[in-house]
Amino acid sequence: MPPDPSRLLAVAGIDLPLVGFYDAPDPAPFAPLREPEKGECLFAAYPDWLAGRTLHLTADRFGCGGAGYWLFGKEGRSREEFVRFLVEGEGLKESPESMNDWIDRTPPYRPEHGHLLFGPLREDMAAHLRTITFFVNPDQLSLLLIGAQYHHRPGEPDPAAVPFGSGCMEIGVLLGDPEAPRAVVGATDIAMRSHLPPDILAFTVTRPMFERLCRLGESSFLYKPFWRNLRRARSLGDPPGTGETAAAGDS
Repeated sequence: MPPDPSRLLAVAGIDLPLVGFYDAPDPAPFAPLREPEKGECLFAAYPDWLAGRTLHLTADRFGCGGAGYWLFGKEGRSREEFVRFLVEGEGLKESPESMNDWIDRTPPYRPEHGHLLFGPLREDMAAHLRTITFFVNPDQLSLLLIGAQYHHRPGEPDPAAVPFGSGCMEIGVLLGDPEAPRAVVGATDIAMRSHLPPDILAFTVTRPMFERLCRLGESSFLYKPFWRNLRRARSLGDPPGTGETAAAGDS
């Protein structure tokens, strides 16, 4: 069973629903489902996520070609055509050599089951949960980035990254070892940002990182003056449950 994020969300003021990425053998428990249109970006499902619906992808129905490749390893065009599109068509790397090297070093996701699902967190489906995504404003993103560093020790791999890649890669591919506490700042792909409000970014974490964030306690920065003062500067008031400690901690 995944940990309860309610306290973290309340203190952070995050009211957008969390989105889980699942690799499951049966899509039925995730209903209501939403199937992608051909060529459609994964993030076109953002309004569906707000409404509690789950996006259902398969190797035969995956939306855009990028999701087909990065989530299922399906090659809709030759490598030469793919690289030409990314370099000459979209200008994402300075040379074909650089793009080819990046592709070689960035393998696509390999599904364990036949169904990839993106939607609300479900306790009964926790065994199939791969990542969890917070949709946040810049202030909330700053808070979560500090949270990702809270348990980190010098010499350990950096727990948070802002990698190059498509939006669907950032939400489901680029976190590396799913058993390590890792986080990725996402929704930085300008090709998908039109599907989100302009002030919203994504913060995607593995299950171990999610557990770390959810157990942040009253001795952490969540309940200290820096966060309270930032909320006050935004005219948001004190975070829930921090009023009594605020007076003692403020100068």
